[in-house]
Amino acid sequence: MIMAQNIIFQYIVWQFLESPKNVLAGWKNFLKFGLNYFSLPLLLKTLFSPWRRYSWSYGRGFDIKRYLEVFFSNLISRILGAIVRVFLIISGILFEVFILSAGLIIFLAWLALPFLLISGFYYGFSILF
Repeated sequence: MIMAQNIIFQYIVWQFLESPKNVLAGWKNFLKFGLNYFSLPLLLKTLFSPWRRYSWSYGRGFDIKRYLEVFFSNLISRILGAIVRVFLIISGILFEVFILSAGLIIFLAWLALPFLLISGFYYGFSILF
C-alpha cells in the first residue's frame, strides 16, 4: 500500500508541478521564436527607414529639379518601407496573440486532463449501469 501511495504522489507531482514547468518553458520558447522570426523590435526601431536601404544622393551643387527628385524618391522609399514594416509588425503581433491563446489553452487543458479522465470514467460507468 505504501508503494501505491508513493506512485500516486509521484504522479501528482509530475502532473501538476514538473510538467507544467516544461509546458511553460515551451510556451516561452514559441513566444521568443515569434519575436525573433518577425524581428518585431528591429522593425519598430527602423519603421521609417528606407526600404532595402534604397536612397539616392543629392550630389554636389544645388539643382532644384535634382533636389526635389531625390527628396521625393527618398520619401517614397521610406513610405514603402513603413508600409511593408507595418504589415510585418501586424503579422508578428497576430502570430504572438495566436501563440498566447494556443499556449493558454494547452496549459489549461494539461491541468484539466486528469479531471476530464475521471469524469469520463464516471460518465461511462453511469451509462453502463
